[in-house]
Amino acid sequence: MALVDRDPLMRMTWTDPVTGKRGYLVVHSLVSGLATGGTRMRAGCTLSEVEDLARGMAFKTAVFDLPVGGAKGGIDCDPKDPQARAVLRRFVQAMRPWIDHHWVTAEDLGVPQHLIDDVFADLGLDQSYHAAIRRAADPQSTLSRVNAGLHSPVPGGYQLGDVVGGYGVAQSCLGVANARGWTASETTVAVQGVGTMGGGAAWYLYEAGLKVVTVADAAGALHDPAGLDVPSLLELRDRFGEIDRSQVPAHVQRLPRDAVLAADVDVLIPAAISYAITARNASQVTAGVVIEAANAATTPEAEAALAERGIAVIPDFVANAGAVAWAWWLLLGHVDADPVLSFSVLRQEMLAKIPPLIEAWDNDGVTPRDTALRLADFQTEQHLRAEADGLLVTIP
Repeated sequence: MALVDRDPLMRMTWTDPVTGKRGYLVVHSLVSGLATGGTRMRAGCTLSEVEDLARGMAFKTAVFDLPVGGAKGGIDCDPKDPQARAVLRRFVQAMRPWIDHHWVTAEDLGVPQHLIDDVFADLGLDQSYHAAIRRAADPQSTLSRVNAGLHSPVPGGYQLGDVVGGYGVAQSCLGVANARGWTASETTVAVQGVGTMGGGAAWYLYEAGLKVVTVADAAGALHDPAGLDVPSLLELRDRFGEIDRSQVPAHVQRLPRDAVLAADVDVLIPAAISYAITARNASQVTAGVVIEAANAATTPEAEAALAERGIAVIPDFVANAGAVAWAWWLLLGHVDADPVLSFSVLRQEMLAKIPPLIEAWDNDGVTPRDTALRLADFQTEQHLRAEADGLLVTIP
């Protein structure tokens, strides 16, 4: 497959002149001169990790037929480090040649959208979608539409830009349930991670009537076989996405953090870190389906081991692509600040894309990843032909 086998267009390693911390930018591919992908920050982040994530972004944009390539930024720094914000600012400044002209970035692990937008504003760049916005026919109108969409209020006291990715993951789960003929109220789910992606997914699955029985954050796992009160738990999160245990009801079981992977559920959603499921712990997974809300949540070896046991893995570049797809629909004017429209469009996309992956697995033994990669390659070829013919999508 051409997209899978392609080497990245560019790899860059940056060293912070103040702290010595390393940062990385990998541009896997450009479409119409643009690539998109968030900037993450975590202690231990590596160039190879960022390269994997950039490739995954290229798959996402292809599967959702977006007129942009894939990229990713990463910084080897603990986001709780007092110097983290300054490190991020210097990284963004150092990447200006790409940020000005080619790289459209956004939030990722350890870097919430409001933080990266604040850093961009400090540098006079308005917003992290800067490279795309400055190409628009009317940049100010596009910027206004983007800001209105990102900050549009939704139920629960959240903003649309913070929850749309998790909403997409929830719709992926509902797509699986529909394909398998499961009853929502009898479908059990475990979610690893309660940050932007995992928390949003858990919230919307709870709202849809599914039974979220286990969630995990950095402090451990919480379990209730009757179903957790997800909205109440999310209200107890601190700014690092950890739940205040002192306020959790006594009947909720406290378990070790990794117990979430072994939860006896229909669906497991790893939504915390990359490489959460490995060859070492894949045997603990008992869920019928794994939905990758975190980027690269399952290693190739682990995914192969799960497939041998009949466990399907919905790959990240489909399951969690709702955030990037929505961001580009917003840039292109396909959606606006109306959450009802955004949720409707995203729901339709996910409910159309997930069932064929499950059906190919259930009927023919073709893994969801292989089915989705074939679609990504087909869409990439279409984009390359359109670009060669000068048929480039413009941003209003």
